[in-house]
Amino acid sequence: MREISFLCYISPMSPSSPIGFFDSGIGGLTIRHEVMRLLPHESTVYIADRAHCPYGRRSVEEITVLSKQCTERLLERGCKLVVVACNTATAAAIDTLRADYPHVPFVGMEPAVKPAALHSKTGIIGILATEGTFNGRLFRETSERFAKGVRVETCVGTGFVELVEAGKAETEEARRAVEAVLRPLLDKGIDHLVLGCTHYPYLLPHIRDIAGPGVAIIDPSPAIARRVEQLLAERNLLAPIGAVARHELIGELPI
Repeated sequence: MREISFLCYISPMSPSSPIGFFDSGIGGLTIRHEVMRLLPHESTVYIADRAHCPYGRRSVEEITVLSKQCTERLLERGCKLVVVACNTATAAAIDTLRADYPHVPFVGMEPAVKPAALHSKTGIIGILATEGTFNGRLFRETSERFAKGVRVETCVGTGFVELVEAGKAETEEARRAVEAVLRPLLDKGIDHLVLGCTHYPYLLPHIRDIAGPGVAIIDPSPAIARRVEQLLAERNLLAPIGAVARHELIGELPI
């Protein structure tokens, strides 16, 4: 992919500025939903880069360029904080984004290894994510730091993103795909399953049904929303109570 020069227009950030989100498709809407639930007075701008979905198949260099393009568009709209609502993009690009846009607070995604490891009774936890997430520094460092004494079983959710983007999350085809991926993890004795991709919560009904009541499912969305609130509060950028929230979606969404 050819090198692109980025020249960002920096608009003043204020409490009334929106929160920006981007993902390769609709997966990050699960994160935006939690932020909107926790912070109902905040305006948002969401970019679904469906032209390049899924990111998991792309190189680190290409994902980084795409992430910078999305960030530029969000900053052009005056966003006061950017949520990289994609585990793969976080793994590939979050360090570059923070270095290239030091004035912008970023919130990224990482598999919730810590709570799964802390609460596991069998000592075996499962992580369901993309290859890009598993190959990233964040997953490796988080696992090394928080999963000592716990066996971490990993598995790629093959085809999950494509099914969700095609509007097939509730179909029997999706159930069969989930069972094919999940069954080997369950057979290894996991008692916690971490969802390491923002698309996967769309498949939660199938995941819960197949995993059964003995496996706790961990969705990091609420923790990400709390982190957004914390960063905005630290910078005095929380929207005032009573502010009228406005929400913009960029990209052709299949919903």
